[in-house]
Amino acid sequence: MEMQPVHGIPALRADEYLVVGDLHIGIESHLRSKGFHLTSHTEEMFDTIIQAADGSASKLIVLGDVKDSVPGSTKQEYREIPAFFDRLLERFDSVDVVRGNHDTSIEEFLPGHVRIRPASGMKVENVGFVHGHTWPSKEVMASETLVMAHDHPAIMFRDGVGRQVNEPCWVRGKFRDTASEKYDVLPKNFIIIPAFNRMLGGSPVNIAGEPLLGPIMGGDLLDLENATVHLLDGLDLGKLSGLTIAGGGRQRWGRRIKTNNIE
Repeated sequence: MEMQPVHGIPALRADEYLVVGDLHIGIESHLRSKGFHLTSHTEEMFDTIIQAADGSASKLIVLGDVKDSVPGSTKQEYREIPAFFDRLLERFDSVDVVRGNHDTSIEEFLPGHVRIRPASGMKVENVGFVHGHTWPSKEVMASETLVMAHDHPAIMFRDGVGRQVNEPCWVRGKFRDTASEKYDVLPKNFIIIPAFNRMLGGSPVNIAGEPLLGPIMGGDLLDLENATVHLLDGLDLGKLSGLTIAGGGRQRWGRRIKTNNIE
């Protein structure tokens, strides 16, 4: 399966599949409770998916976190998620959702023709797809390449006066070994996709001493030091090891919201 990021859009093309992750539909309701009054960006996300499909992708895979609220759900999620996926089913021959950690009771929101895959992932040909917050199945880990979301990867740039800017990015690399204590077979390659919802901004992957999230990305199975980093416009930033900066900005468990993209 040939895989290529869509230029300028946090979406992955894999033959006839379009792959996105971390929609977080309903995030505006969360922000409203914090005093930020923003209009919904769900329609904009739908238009961007259609743009990324470019008339040729016939199948869609969503790598988890369709909804934002956890625990519980909001009126915005009940209002927008069913209609969003009804329209996607009109455009794509199939829509698969791999369950993410925010997708509690997601069955209540999705039309019946959407296939809900377990958090342990799904496999298409030689590629495995997971959200990334829990261990994949052995079948998925026997793939040649593992595609993950969950971490909302971004690169933090910091200038001499301490001004910080985060840019969403792609992280691509290799597994360190061919097997582990938990898995008889490991994938050869991995891809971490940026969050599709631009309101999330992103969490820097280049902060020294700050691990990524999830058992695969946050463990020692990935050769992150030699992983390559690309921005959404395709700019190759080189190896992750050459982009590391001192800590003090990751806030992995906090909510990072993109306003003007300046921290």
